[in-house]
Order: sequence, then structure tokens, then C-alpha cells
Amino acid sequence: MDIRKITIADKPELLKIMTEFYNSPALLHHTPAEVLSRVIDDCISDMPYIDGYAAISDDKIIGYTMLSVGYSTEYGGISVMIEDLCVIPEMRGNGIGKSLLDFVCERYKSKAARIRLEVAPDNVGAIKLYTRCGFSDINYRQMGKIFDRDF
Repeated sequence: MDIRKITIADKPELLKIMTEFYNSPALLHHTPAEVLSRVIDDCISDMPYIDGYAAISDDKIIGYTMLSVGYSTEYGGISVMIEDLCVIPEMRGNGIGKSLLDFVCERYKSKAARIRLEVAPDNVGAIKLYTRCGFSDINYRQMGKIFDRDF
């Protein structure tokens, strides 16, 4: 398995995987395919706020991660948010999620003050993986305001 930056050639396969992921119980709400398409376009553009990486085996995407990059005043440095971490269902349990997390942590450890992520409270498998990889509860309640764009 290799992990590499997402490319334009990955878009059709990645869009299919993302659509399935965003319609799964792992997320608290669904995201329309046109928004996911724009996310991929932003990821492969020169936009500095998003990075995406694909786990590849036999020329197929078997998992991916999308990251948003910002600044944390609390930690005084770059903050990387793991927006998505998904392994295709038939490949789960083979260490791919851990490999993606290890890749992200290694790639950003010298650039970032912290890496954080969100997880649905009932996604027990993901919580176990994240805990094994050194993530812990932040104990903040997260809130948001959504501007009416595409959904």
C-alpha cells in the first residue's frame, strides 16, 4: 500500500467513496455529491487550506483522508483538522486507517502545533482506532453556524 496526494485522476473513484462515506452512519448529516465534488476540486487546486491523501493498493483507492489547515491561537501554531478518514468497507481492519493517521501525524508533526479530529459518539470502532493512535478527548462542545450555500 502507498499513500500519496490526491490527483485529478482520482476524482471519479474518490467521489464514489466519499458519497458512500457521507451517507453512512459515521456522519451526523449527509453532504450532497456536488459539494463533495467541489471539495475534491479544492483539494487538488492550489488552495492552501485543504490537503488530501489516498491510500492506494493495486491501483485502487482503498482509503483516503482530507485535512483542513488553519491556525490555533490556543496552541500558537498551525492546527490540522482531520476532516475525513475513510477506509472502504471491505478493507477495514487491515491497519489502513492507522497507516493514514500515522502518515498525517508524521507529515505534519514539524509543521503543526496540533492535529485534531471529530468523531460521531456512537462510532466505537473509530474511537478505538483514534485512542490507540494517541488521540484523546478534547472536552470542548463544538458548535457551528452554517451559511446557506449548497445545502
